[in-house]
Amino acid sequence: MRWVTTSHVHLDRVATPWLIRRFVDDEAEFFFVPWFGNLRGPEGAIALALPGAELAPHDDDGTCFDRVVRKYGITDPAVHEIGKAVAAGSITS
Repeated sequence: MRWVTTSHVHLDRVATPWLIRRFVDDEAEFFFVPWFGNLRGPEGAIALALPGAELAPHDDDGTCFDRVVRKYGITDPAVHEIGKAVAAGSITS
């Protein structure tokens, strides 16, 4: 699968691609686009942490990391602990 997010990398945008590669798709390709400008990547790429996307940036409903965990049913307890750290780091990101 192809994924697209912004080049404005912070904790959630580093942890989420790791999560995807490790638990969702070990051959995932990530495309990073400038924050200001065209927020679309290659055709068919899944939007990741982009405004309005299913896997949106962090907000009151959680982080993008949390959304991927829920969407793909990841149950590894260590992932849930990492998710807590990502959420704590996203408060100031």
